[in-house]
Amino acid sequence: MFRATQTGNGPADDSENHPPTVHILWMNGGLSCDGESVALTAATQPSIEEIVLGGLPGLPEVAMHWPFLDFHSGPDGGSDSFIEWWHRADRGELEPFILIVEGSIADETNKAEGYWSGFGTDPATGQPVTASEWLDRLAPKAMAILAVGTCASYGGVHAMAGNPTGAMGVPEYLGRDWRSWAGLPIVCVPGCPVQPDNLSETILHLLFQVSGRAPEIDVDEALRPKWLFGNTVHEGCDRAGYYEQDEFADQHDSPKCLVKLGCWGQVVKCNVPKRGWINGVGGCPNVGGICIGCTMPGFPDKFMPFMEDPAGAGGPMGTTTVSGSAIRILREIRTAADR
Repeated sequence: MFRATQTGNGPADDSENHPPTVHILWMNGGLSCDGESVALTAATQPSIEEIVLGGLPGLPEVAMHWPFLDFHSGPDGGSDSFIEWWHRADRGELEPFILIVEGSIADETNKAEGYWSGFGTDPATGQPVTASEWLDRLAPKAMAILAVGTCASYGGVHAMAGNPTGAMGVPEYLGRDWRSWAGLPIVCVPGCPVQPDNLSETILHLLFQVSGRAPEIDVDEALRPKWLFGNTVHEGCDRAGYYEQDEFADQHDSPKCLVKLGCWGQVVKCNVPKRGWINGVGGCPNVGGICIGCTMPGFPDKFMPFMEDPAGAGGPMGTTTVSGSAIRILREIRTAADR
């Protein structure tokens, strides 16, 4: 557990003159590669250290229970048990808390026995507690829920056609219109993985929000923060001038527009070309990689194929013979039809 000012493993002492500690419970027990946990360690604007150590003015005291770096790993029921914080939240002993979900939620009802994914064990039964059961237990008690990464947001790779798990995102599991007891919607920060600063900035906003120092996050139709996902990749891409002139790259080391190599940037909402990846450096189209639509609902099925063959036989929309403007129109029609 990481805290701003308190040490030890006991609950915070929230007195009348001491603002309550905001607990962050991070669950990576869904179907996940832990990419969002890794990404958060690369955040710089702000860094996770600045958030949990109180390095920014006006932040409440934060206690972050994050399995990626948490040093509490004792047995269930022991004095040094990480998972005990989750049971305390279930018993109503942590308030307020933000629930962060990493990984898609499996349908645990679609089989006769066994389970798809779990997070800790239930002391009463000795059996794993599934990710869906934790959502059932904690969603009514959470002040806010943050779905990080495309898997938690929309199902992602694990929800591809033919998967046996019935994987889905948090909004599909709880319902898109779900609201916390504080009246807050689910907030999704998609990406495969998520852009590090998009994640840390959203966590920061939520902390200011729950402490009454910021307005409610304004989210779009896909529950993404509008200030982060309000524009397309194309609108922020340095290659856009080439697109307008119908000058297209035929290989990835070219500075020209990548649309004929399979780039979906004309319709995908993402700020990576502007923001870069770490400290403003990197990002898919900035380094010659096409946009594959990883911040969008329906990824990856809806955005296949990512690449086309040299002859154009398998290319998206026959892109070797169609102009860039026509490609954008066709793709907008396709994405609208698939919603």
